[in-house]
Amino acid sequence: MNTTHAVAAELAVVPERPAAAPPDVATATAAPARFRLLPWLQRNRQDLALPLMFIAAVAVFSLQAPGFLTADNLTNMARQSVYLLIVALGQLIVLVGGGLDLSVGMVVSLTSVASATVMAAVYAAAPDAPWLAVAAGAATGLVIGCAVGLVNGLGSTLLKIPPFMMTLGMSSVLFGITLLVSGGVPIYGLPPVLGEVFGFGEFLGVPVPALVAVLLVAATYLLLEWSRFGRHLYATGGNLRAAELSGVRTRRVLVHSYILSALTGVLTGLLLTARLDTGEANIGASLPLESIAACVIAGVSLAGGQGRALKVLLGTLLIMLVGNGLNLMQVGAYAQTMAIGAILIFAMALARH
Repeated sequence: MNTTHAVAAELAVVPERPAAAPPDVATATAAPARFRLLPWLQRNRQDLALPLMFIAAVAVFSLQAPGFLTADNLTNMARQSVYLLIVALGQLIVLVGGGLDLSVGMVVSLTSVASATVMAAVYAAAPDAPWLAVAAGAATGLVIGCAVGLVNGLGSTLLKIPPFMMTLGMSSVLFGITLLVSGGVPIYGLPPVLGEVFGFGEFLGVPVPALVAVLLVAATYLLLEWSRFGRHLYATGGNLRAAELSGVRTRRVLVHSYILSALTGVLTGLLLTARLDTGEANIGASLPLESIAACVIAGVSLAGGQGRALKVLLGTLLIMLVGNGLNLMQVGAYAQTMAIGAILIFAMALARH
């Protein structure tokens, strides 16, 4: 092939240059996308709500509540947050699976009186073995937690009872058992080592209850984010039928979630008993509403399949911050309950709309 023919062949395979776009179309394509504030706020309203409420609460209480930002008050608030945080983590696990646990407050109360009764009896029989009494009380709570969680889980999965009704009925049953065990009076006679270690003890300068809560936050994070159980739990809560078709044993997952929730109630009951140095029948009454509020404020979906442990930590701190600030402003307990309910309604409104 001579040079003329080669050039002709090369020109033949060169694609035709596309026609130039009209000036107005080219300008519209090259222009950067315009940032629209309102749609962005609408899409991220749930993520923004928690930090904005946190900042607003800190600002209001800093101005209106004397001594709110002192180190002693903040330390005391963090210490008081431990018990609600542990219960809220259990509530988170159940909510992610699409369930609800209203019985966790009565699990706390029953654990307190039943474990205290056992510990007092063992300590009275063997005063030289206080740790044996503590272990017997902890074992009693463990049995209670496993039994309550198993019944809640089986009732919700096998009997198809709605979680709201199942756990509400269980709460009533547990309240009756609690009064039957305690007779409506506090249980005394606990071994002193219980309060010294688990109520007021410290490890490396950190209060033991706070250390337990931090470890539990880390464990819940790893369980939900990095374990097979966590993946199956999110799948079950997100779409139960799809999870079943994918081979997830949804009943087992849900039963385990209720058992874990009940065990967090047991742990809270034991820590509160150590803190108060007595078994009390009414120490868990407000925990179901507060734990649900802490989860919903943190963006946990009541429909299941959505929620993060670290956000629940912030939601719990917000609940405790509001209660602490209102206390310093000398607002009564009834008004505090109203405030928490209003926050819960506000968070639900954000989630729905």
